[in-house]
This record gives sequence, C-alpha cells and structure tokens, in this order.
Amino acid sequence: MASVIKVQGRWRAQVRTRGQSTCKTFGSKAEAVAWAAEVEAGIRRGVAATPQTRLDAVIEAYRKLRLDTGRPVDPAGNEHYMLAHLAEDLGGVLVGDLTSRRLVTWAQARKEQGAGPYTVNMELSKLGTVLRHVASFHGVTFADVVGAARPLLHHLQLIGGGNRRTRRPESDELDRLLDHFKDRPEYHDALSVLAVTGLRRSELLKMQWADLDREQKAVLVRQRKHPRRQLARDEWVPLLGEAWRIVNRQPRGNGPIFPMHPNTLSRAFTIATRALGLPDLHLHDLRHEAASRLRELGFDDAERKAITGHRADAMLDRYTHVRPADLHAKFDAATRKPAKRARAKPQAARRAA
Repeated sequence: MASVIKVQGRWRAQVRTRGQSTCKTFGSKAEAVAWAAEVEAGIRRGVAATPQTRLDAVIEAYRKLRLDTGRPVDPAGNEHYMLAHLAEDLGGVLVGDLTSRRLVTWAQARKEQGAGPYTVNMELSKLGTVLRHVASFHGVTFADVVGAARPLLHHLQLIGGGNRRTRRPESDELDRLLDHFKDRPEYHDALSVLAVTGLRRSELLKMQWADLDREQKAVLVRQRKHPRRQLARDEWVPLLGEAWRIVNRQPRGNGPIFPMHPNTLSRAFTIATRALGLPDLHLHDLRHEAASRLRELGFDDAERKAITGHRADAMLDRYTHVRPADLHAKFDAATRKPAKRARAKPQAARRAA
C-alpha cells in the first residue's frame, strides 16, 4: 500500500507491502506517485527494491531468481536449509540495518544452538551470495556487510574452516548397525550400498530403475555434484560386488530404487547409532568408509574417483583414512622372514642311508 504526503514543502512517498517498507522524497507529487507505483509493482513481482527491504523478501527474491532461470533451489538440499535458517533468524531485519554487530549477534546465537564455526561460515557465505546476486539482478545497491563482518567473526572464532573428519565405522560397528535394521530391509540395504560405493545420500536415493545398466553393472547417477560447475552432470557409477546384488533384490517399480526421503534415512541412522551407543558416527561417514576401503583393496586414485565422484586428489585424500592396525599388519607381512627350508642331504649320503 502506497502513501504520498507533503512534508515541509516536499512530497514523501512510502510503500508498505508484504512486510516491506521503503520511502523516498520528491520535489513534486507526480514524481512521488509515479515512483511509488513503480516500487509497489516491483515488490509484487518479488523484486527487492531497496536496502529498506526485509531480508526474508530478499531471500524469496533469490529463490525466485533461481527458479526463473532454470536452476531452482533443491528443497531437499543443504542450500534450502541454509536459506531457511537465514530467513528464520534474520528475516525481519531490513537489509540496510544489517551491520557487523548484528551479524556477530546472529553468529553467537547460532553457536548457542550448536552450530560450529564451519556451519556458521557456510551460512554467512550464502547470505553474501543472496545479497550480491539479488542486488545485481534488480539493479540496486546493497552494502557488503558480509565482507565487512568476516574479519571480526574470524577474530571472535565464530566462523572458521571445517575440521578434517577421520571417523570410520569399525567393522563390528557396521555389523551391529546393519543387524539393527535386519527387520527393516529398506534401511539395511540402503546403508549397505552406501558403505560399498561411497555414494552420497542424495545420489543413492535418486537412483532410478530405468537408469540401471545390466551389462556394465552400473547406474546412471543424474545431476551428480561437481565442485566447479553450477550445473551438475550425469555420471555412470559401477555398483561393485554386493552393491549390485542388493540393488537388484529391491522391489521393482518404475521410479526410484530406494523410495524414501533423504531426511528419513538420516533420521533412522541417527536413532540407530544412539540406541547402539555408537559415538559420533554420522551417515556421511559411510562415504569415508567406502573411499578408505577401496584404497585398501588396491584401487588407484583414478579408479576410486570414478566410484566416489571426487574430482580432486586433495578431496579424495580427505575421505581416505588409514587405520594404525592396518599399517601394523602390512608392516609385519612385509618384514616377516620366510620359513627356512630343510637342507637336502647329499646324494651319496642318501644312498648310504
């Protein structure tokens, strides 16, 4: 709703709609009315008009921009949840009121909720992405509050890089976990395939019956994550050993091979690890297990990348963890002295005997 009033000889136009508010002063009433009509129409189209726009409206404008340009935010992806967190925590703040102090307060609140420095850093980066691209697309100017706040947040240790995770399930832990789901075969089989192939949760649950290749014993994983491409790619992934047999014993249909939501699988895994007393074990650790075990089985880096989908050696290394016990076993096998053979008696001695 727009209002135009005269203030000290000038005309001030103010627009309020859907929780947004912005105003500007003009020399004539006609200019004020025209500007208000333009802004109001823009807001109805989802345009973030000025720094006086609420952040939740800017986030919605970003989602709409992604949708309209053919790259929608995946409602099951991590990006969706980061945007939802930002809208919930900061949605009522006007973009122009975002300051370093406000972001410090937000980061402290996220820390109290249990978010680590890496998680907060990821959400902060997403906030910067939203502000930058919405401003660019709609021809407005937003201050780089994220860039200004980042050094202070680093200094206060509220944001930071991720710690390298080295957790792998021990063999007895994996056996106990799978035994826990013996009466729920859909979970048992999904987790078994993850432990062999190292597929991401989303990749496993997107696999379709139509994408199986029986000659190659492989599946076409569609829109597989790529670190340097905005558009994901389709890629054939071999289903090695037991993974191929497990996939083919699933109830056959026309859709996904494992018809469940990613969050359902994660929730079931978390409940199971708590019930079994398996400390600090995450569903994604099965990807670490697969990458490490493939190395132990003698697969080279190129072969492991073809299975796990990693593009860089450095990232593949982050998922490969060698156990001290395995190194001891390998050293003992390599240094063990061969058994001494009994010397054969000379031929003359054998005759005399």
